[in-house]
Amino acid sequence: MTPRQPGPERRTVRAPDLTLRSSLAGEAQAAASEVEQALAVAPDPRAAAFFDVDNTIVQGASIYHLARGMYDRGFFGRREMWEALRRQVSFRLLGAENAGHVADARVSALGLIAGHPVSELQSLAEDVFDDGMAHRIWPGTRALAQIHLDRGERVWLVTAAPIEIAEVIARRLGLTGAMGTVAEHVDGVYTGRLVGDLLHGPAKRDVVAELVEAEGLDPAACSAYSDSVNDLPLLGLVGHPCAVNPDRRLRRHAEEQGWPVRDYRVGRRAARAGLTTAGVAGALTLGAAAVAARRRGGG
Repeated sequence: MTPRQPGPERRTVRAPDLTLRSSLAGEAQAAASEVEQALAVAPDPRAAAFFDVDNTIVQGASIYHLARGMYDRGFFGRREMWEALRRQVSFRLLGAENAGHVADARVSALGLIAGHPVSELQSLAEDVFDDGMAHRIWPGTRALAQIHLDRGERVWLVTAAPIEIAEVIARRLGLTGAMGTVAEHVDGVYTGRLVGDLLHGPAKRDVVAELVEAEGLDPAACSAYSDSVNDLPLLGLVGHPCAVNPDRRLRRHAEEQGWPVRDYRVGRRAARAGLTTAGVAGALTLGAAAVAARRRGGG
């Protein structure tokens, strides 16, 4: 008689204790909630954050994404586009930006929109964000803004770009609001004049200082972010300045002062050589659009 071979050992499988599991899950959730509450920082109503836009929030210059959209809609022709390209190359590559150049650029830009309805530019700004800017938002800077929002702080954009495009960017990113250059309009039509001055350099500091006072903020508790040495007046106003994708002079100043520096660009060697500033990026955008237009028009 053949001896019986031992078979696999049978094990008793216990049914999961769902009550115990539920209890453990509840305890884990409670513990996580306690840790989260312990780590949470109470919102400081005196604190806010101010972000420059061009090459800080958006890769390149927002005004040139807007200009390209304006060109496509017939606001101006190729001659004006090439003139804007020439000025930007002069400003950024040759270091020729000064008050006179800024004033000339302002007059030129205002002339392009004079006589157009405000609603037309507002609609255009929405399209420009969707088509040319949404994918150019720096994820790192967006995360910085979100940190402030998560702390319960308000976050404003401060830019020399037209308020119409600044407000669209702020709204799409879920920020508190925006301050930008305001073009005068009467009965819903642009006059070709400004309300106040171009929001550039010291003017940014002044408008933020007014907001700080009006909102009861503490400058020492506030933060500011920019890529440009032109924004030193604004950065110097707050207690927590930060250089983002900085130009060479701002980087040097930030390092001397011990300010944080955040650089989210690819190809930093080119950036250090001054080839990826907001102005150059904008100029190249204009140039590409103009070349394409010339080809479409047969020269």
